[in-house]
Amino acid sequence: MQCKDKFLLQSTTVPPHTDVDELPQDTFNKDSGKTLEECKLKVVYITPHSAPGNSEDGFKRSPDAGTMGRSASFDDNQALQRLKDERDAAVRQTQQLQQDLELLKRRKNRKNDQGFSVKFAFFVALIGIMVGFLLNLLLSSPSTD
Repeated sequence: MQCKDKFLLQSTTVPPHTDVDELPQDTFNKDSGKTLEECKLKVVYITPHSAPGNSEDGFKRSPDAGTMGRSASFDDNQALQRLKDERDAAVRQTQQLQQDLELLKRRKNRKNDQGFSVKFAFFVALIGIMVGFLLNLLLSSPSTD
């Protein structure tokens, strides 16, 4: 049976502990500027009369593929929890790197700040000379008593 149906899986990064209901509508919009990962899955139909493991593309069916046991559900939950933990660790690492980057930027700005500018020093010196000259005139002028 020929089939051209496909599933499109999309993934993107979201803030940690975000509920699915809280995601904005443009989360998977390519125009929103977010990085999207995509994977297309081809649909393969298997006739119910075919023997298990004899599909066209080499996919193997387990005898109980239609029924998930308790251990499969538990394994899925463990895998999901592991992925959430890895995501949270990556988010924490990203936040730490951003803090380190901000600290380095502040240190760089401090190194570029070399104290007083030459113009400021010249201006202060000029005012000092003028004040000294005025004081010299006031103190050296004869008193009229």
